[in-house]
Amino acid sequence: MRFFKDIIEKINNKQHDGKNFCPKNYSDKNCSSDKITISFITASYNYENFIQETIKSVQSQSVQDWEMIIVDDGSKDNSVEVIKSIAKNDSRIKLYQHEGGKNRGLAKTLQLGLSKASGNWIVFLESDDTIEPNYLREKIEVIKKYPEVSLIFNDLNLFGEETAIKNMEDEYINKFHSIIKNFNYPVKFGNEFLHLNIVPTFSVVMLKKSALQNVNWFCAIPSLIDYHLWSQIAYDNEFYYLDKKLTNWRIHKDSYINNKLDERKFAYFRQVQLKSNLNGNKWLLFYHIKFRLLVLKRKIIRWSYKNKELELFGKKFKY
Repeated sequence: MRFFKDIIEKINNKQHDGKNFCPKNYSDKNCSSDKITISFITASYNYENFIQETIKSVQSQSVQDWEMIIVDDGSKDNSVEVIKSIAKNDSRIKLYQHEGGKNRGLAKTLQLGLSKASGNWIVFLESDDTIEPNYLREKIEVIKKYPEVSLIFNDLNLFGEETAIKNMEDEYINKFHSIIKNFNYPVKFGNEFLHLNIVPTFSVVMLKKSALQNVNWFCAIPSLIDYHLWSQIAYDNEFYYLDKKLTNWRIHKDSYINNKLDERKFAYFRQVQLKSNLNGNKWLLFYHIKFRLLVLKRKIIRWSYKNKELELFGKKFKY
């Protein structure tokens, strides 16, 4: 009997150095008994000049057992053609589009990608960013050591337009670094997300697919969908911060980050998070309506004390 027990234990403890690997005592129901599977999900929109570099960084991984799901969200440039030209030579890369090639927004695009992903671990990668060749290997090592972790995020490099990078460092990155190193990992974040999105970008995240099963994708401020997702997941899942620069975050004038809203609107979003997490989705709807009414009001009437100017239905009046 002891002989058979030893054999079973060796099988349970077997590791494949990042390929076809599932840690001992790993309880994620999406993981088979002998391997972990990885799906990259990339939302593509009008980044024909960057998407090839993004894909190449995935193809250059030291761990080669993965699939890459790219969903194009109605690009008007040649993004689809660029992706198709690469995918035809690499069966691991799969391109999808919304019905009729329509633009459905980032949340719907990510949901479509998830529905097509076969992996039990998801790596989000934005279509203008890149990752270092050891990205997967480093994160798989974390999974080996901490199988209870549901989301792993990492440090990053900023590259692109110098002025935009300087602004990002001053307004966010320095604050991020000062906060993120105050925790002992793994950790369950809670109210920390009410003060700051401590996960800088989709492109630093690798997480269990199962962690996304019960999230609410309805986001009161669509451009903050990442913040919206992480703040929900944080209440029930352990996070791990990997203090290594494994992601290259491109900052430029067309970056999705530059389409996010000002600090006053962030305050509204924080209220949404607090109320929705404590009281359910009815509060999410309530604050969404409240926010939309504010936007509508600002479209109807605006005034400037400095310029002594009133704008009513788009017409300006001096007072």
